[in-house]
Amino acid sequence: MNLSIKKIRRFNIATHRDLGYFFSTLIIVYCLSGIALNHVDEWNPDFVITKKTIEVKENFVAKDLKPTDILLLSKKVDETKYKVFDCPTKDQVKIYYDNASLHINFTTHEGTYEKVSRRPLFYQVNVLHRNSLKGWKWASDVFAFMLIVINITGLFILKGKHGIGRRGKWLILAGFMPPLIAIIIQATI
Repeated sequence: MNLSIKKIRRFNIATHRDLGYFFSTLIIVYCLSGIALNHVDEWNPDFVITKKTIEVKENFVAKDLKPTDILLLSKKVDETKYKVFDCPTKDQVKIYYDNASLHINFTTHEGTYEKVSRRPLFYQVNVLHRNSLKGWKWASDVFAFMLIVINITGLFILKGKHGIGRRGKWLILAGFMPPLIAIIIQATI
């Protein structure tokens, strides 16, 4: 092996290694987010919705509610400040808070409290994955290009029977099969 091929090989290995290390965290972030977003029909990857049923023993008339009554009802769900309230029917009130609401039926003396909170970790990584941050689209494009570079440099690291010229080419060919099958299935639907 001549000196220039050795240098190219060494440069290829160093590029693959260093880019792999540098982008390893972002790769994990995108993988976690991708898994979460793949299952969006089964769960909300961004938010946790907490529901709680409460009992209201006091007798209120929706049309006669005052701000002091709303604060009294709010204390039952540990809320101290409301944004607004309305009465959708003559025996109901809906109170809105930051990221929560309380819907009370005065006839049944029951209320439903719903609070929405960000799902830890997943919310933040999904923001990146969906390119919701201003300017992140370009960082995401650079990342995608670097993944291509990492992939290509990785193809040429091994030599001999485990390299791209022998075993590797068959595994690459096999790797084409899942997306090809998915495309064929999609075309027939």
